[in-house]
Amino acid sequence: MKLSEIIGVIEKWAPKKHAEDFDNVGLLVGDSDSEISKGLITLDTTLEIIDEAISKDCNLIITFHPLIFNPIKKINSDDRINKIIIRAIKNNINIYCLHTNLDNNPRGVNYNILQILGMEKVDFIIPKITEDGSRIGMGMYGELKNGMNFEEFKILIKRNMKIDHFKFTKPCKKLIKKVGVLGGSGSFAIEHAIDLGLDCLITADLKYHDYFKADNKIILIDIGHYESEKYTKDLIFKHLNEKIPKFAVAIAETNTNPVNYN
Repeated sequence: MKLSEIIGVIEKWAPKKHAEDFDNVGLLVGDSDSEISKGLITLDTTLEIIDEAISKDCNLIITFHPLIFNPIKKINSDDRINKIIIRAIKNNINIYCLHTNLDNNPRGVNYNILQILGMEKVDFIIPKITEDGSRIGMGMYGELKNGMNFEEFKILIKRNMKIDHFKFTKPCKKLIKKVGVLGGSGSFAIEHAIDLGLDCLITADLKYHDYFKADNKIILIDIGHYESEKYTKDLIFKHLNEKIPKFAVAIAETNTNPVNYN
């Protein structure tokens, strides 16, 4: 099927205009008139992902993180990004990105995390109304059906998110009930989470001084950037399978997390 048809389905779900101003979403490499044989879904586009696409005869990569953020002044093999672009073009591989437009979606990245953690009564941490009247927003929060102490909550996070460790501030809440999540970098939402009276905020990329902002009013939990967004691949896969069942699409097997743990 035509790439333009696939893009139409994606952008009906996550419109480009709902992305943040700093973002770079949409068709980053390729031709919307291309006939697509198979798609590959990934969080990041790396040389290894290009190789996986080639090995699986995929001529479309659907990525969550934009490959191109900054203006490109030249294309040669001296630069990591350029190497990926060159290899994609040489192998007729299109690259499409949906990022903060899916973050902002009412049934997007953060809603998906809340569902994985078993939350209910969900809403946005930082809501906004678009020009077309859509209610979108950054971060979401919900409630546990039954509150639990922090030790129990740590077990829930590790089990449901399939992670072994994470960083957190002083467990200043005896009972965890109202929980916020913001996949990826979420330090900008700390004050909003406190104002909402959340017991904890699960996010990533917190810097040393960000942890002081908890101020014994909230528990901040940093589970890692990749770890907070890894289920986004499944979310995109499920949506495309439901909306375009005839479109062959696979979830990338390559682990693109640049961070290693010991």
